[in-house]
Amino acid sequence: MHWITRSGWPGNLIALTAGAITTLALAPFDLWPLALLSIALFYLGLRDLQPRQAAWRGWYYGFGLFAAGTSWVYVSIHDYGAASPALAAFLTLGFVAGLGLLLALTAWLWARWLRRSEAPLADALAFAALWLAQEAFRSWFLTGFPWLYAGYSQLDGPLAGLAPVGGVWLLSFLLALSAALLVNLVQLRRQKAMLATAILLLAAPWLAGLALKGHAWTKPAGEPLRVAAMQGNIEQNLKWDPAQLNAQLALYRDLSFSAEPTDLIIWPETAVPILKEQAAGYLEVMQRFANERQAALITGVPIRQANERGEQRYYNAVSVFGQGDGDYLKQKLVPFGEYVPLQEVLRGLIAFFNLPMSDFARGSAEQPLLQAKGYRIATFICYEVVYPEFAAGLSAHSELLLTVSNDAWFGRSIGPLQHLQMAQMRALEAGRWMIRATNNGMTVLIDPFGQITEQLPQFEQGVLYGEVVPMQQLTPYLYWRGWPLLILCSLLLAWALLAARMARTL
Repeated sequence: MHWITRSGWPGNLIALTAGAITTLALAPFDLWPLALLSIALFYLGLRDLQPRQAAWRGWYYGFGLFAAGTSWVYVSIHDYGAASPALAAFLTLGFVAGLGLLLALTAWLWARWLRRSEAPLADALAFAALWLAQEAFRSWFLTGFPWLYAGYSQLDGPLAGLAPVGGVWLLSFLLALSAALLVNLVQLRRQKAMLATAILLLAAPWLAGLALKGHAWTKPAGEPLRVAAMQGNIEQNLKWDPAQLNAQLALYRDLSFSAEPTDLIIWPETAVPILKEQAAGYLEVMQRFANERQAALITGVPIRQANERGEQRYYNAVSVFGQGDGDYLKQKLVPFGEYVPLQEVLRGLIAFFNLPMSDFARGSAEQPLLQAKGYRIATFICYEVVYPEFAAGLSAHSELLLTVSNDAWFGRSIGPLQHLQMAQMRALEAGRWMIRATNNGMTVLIDPFGQITEQLPQFEQGVLYGEVVPMQQLTPYLYWRGWPLLILCSLLLAWALLAARMARTL
C-alpha cells in the first residue's frame, strides 16, 4: 500500500497501470468495476505527495489512460496518413504525452490547493468535483477531446438509469465520489458522525441508478418509421480516389434501388465523395427515386458555400432529398482530419498533413435541424456525437437522432466500438431513438435506453433494416443540461479551496 502513496517509480508504475485499465472498463471490454478501481488508485496515489510529485503521478496516470485507450491514433496516422511506423509512433506518443498533461494539472491542483486528508468526507466530495472538472475541461480545451470518460463504463452498469438525469458527466462524478469514499471508509469509521452520511452518499446513487434503469422519460411523437441504412464498406485508400468515384456512386444508388420500401434511407458520412454541386445530376435522380418511394434520403455530401464575408468555404455536410429538407454543416471538426491547425507551417511536411478533405470550415451554430417525414432530426457527423453538451443542445429540439460516420480511419482497432458506445450514451441521455450509419461499421439502430436493436457486422457491405420511433418530451438532462452539476462542483471546489486555506493558516 505504501508504494501507491509514496513518490518514486513503483507508485508511478501503479498510476500508469491504473490509467490503462480504464480502457478495459469501456467498450468493447465493458468491465465497469475497473473504472472504480482505476479512479480509486489515482486518488489514493495522490494522498501524501507534494504538488510537484503529484503532477508527475498524474501525468503517468494520464499517459496510461490515453496510451491504452487511444491506441487507434497510430492506425489512423500510419495506415491512412502515410507516415512511417517510426514517425507514426512518435506522433502518437507525442499526442498521448500531451493529453497526459491534463491529468498532471489535475493532480497538481489537488495536491497544491484542494486536498484535505484530515476531512475524508469533504475530501471525497472535492475530489469528485475536480474529476468532473477535468472531464468537462477536456471537452472544451483546444476544441476538445471528450474521449474515455469514466461514465461511459456505466452504459450497461448500475448507474445507467441516472444518465437521462445528468448525462455521462453525472455518472463520472458519482464513480469518482464512490471510489474516493471507498478508499476513505477505514478513516471514516473513526469519525462516527460522518460515517452514516458517507454510507448514504455511497449507496444512494447506485440504488437510484438501478431504480431508474428502464424508466421512460419520453414518449412516442408518432408512428414508427421504417429505416434502411446503407453500409458501403469502401476501403479508406479508395474513398477519395477519382477513379473510384463512379463505382462508389453506383454502389449507393444500387443498394437503394434494390432496398425494401422504407420511410428513411440513410447513407453514411461523405457517401457522395464530391461536392454537392458537382453531383447535381446524380442527386436529382436520387431525389426523384426518394419521392417515388415516399421516402426521405439522407446522405453525407461535402458542400461549398459562401460564408458571412462572401468567401467560398467547404463544409462536411449532410443533406436531405425526397420527403424532407435541409442541409446540416458540421460544427465540431476533427483536428488534422478535417482541418489542419497552423496549416501554413504544417502542410507539406508529411502526407498526414495533406489528407483528403482536410480543409473544411466550421458550420454555424445557428442552423435549423434537418426535416424528414415531418420530424426534426438532430444530426451529428462522426466526431460530433462524442460531445455531451453539444449533442444535448441539438437533441432537445428533435424527435429523432442521427449520426453518420466513416470509421474506416480506425482500421480494425477498438476505436469504432468506443465511438459506438458514446453514440449509445447520447441516445440514453436524450431518451430518443438514434440511427447510426457508417461506411464500414458499426451501423446500428439504438433505442431510447441506449440499447442496440439492429446492427450490421463490421467490414461487410449491406443494408440495415429496422424501425425507429420519433419521441417527444425532454429528459431532465436535456432540460437542464449539465449546469446543475457544474454549479454543484464549482461550489464544492470553492468550499474545498477555502477550507484548505483556512486549515493552513491555523
